[in-house]
Amino acid sequence: MFWLIASTVVGAMMATGMIFIRMRAAKRPASIRKIILPPLFMSTGALMFVHPLFRVEWLQVLEAMSVGVLFSFFLIKTSNFVVRSGNIYLQPSKAFIFILIGLLVFRIIFKLIIGQNVSFGETSGMFFLLAFGMIVSWRIAMLLKYLKIERELQES
Repeated sequence: MFWLIASTVVGAMMATGMIFIRMRAAKRPASIRKIILPPLFMSTGALMFVHPLFRVEWLQVLEAMSVGVLFSFFLIKTSNFVVRSGNIYLQPSKAFIFILIGLLVFRIIFKLIIGQNVSFGETSGMFFLLAFGMIVSWRIAMLLKYLKIERELQES
């Protein structure tokens, strides 16, 4: 029970941090580097799978990554760019905050349900893979949108 509460609190803090980071990022021009780096930094978390406690079966990997890609559609739809003063900016979306909170609530409920049948380590590994699948597909979509706008700016 302690780990469930602790991981939920950490998840809530991370979601809150993401909201503030996203709001600050909207004040500065976007770049390819700013789009690509977060998934690269997050990928270091895969080192958790070195420890046997966190290892999951390949079917669970596929399930978690698939759910992450599905969830990314909400983020993809609310992530748009605008051009101001010849620079490309990420347009702030109020829906982003509600999507993050909704995902956090879903995560807590889902964790309560599967946490009774799946070990803490496996659950942690699956949620990491879900989040990684979500951020990678979201950032790829953002990169494609950014590159399209950048190309249009260079052509005009």
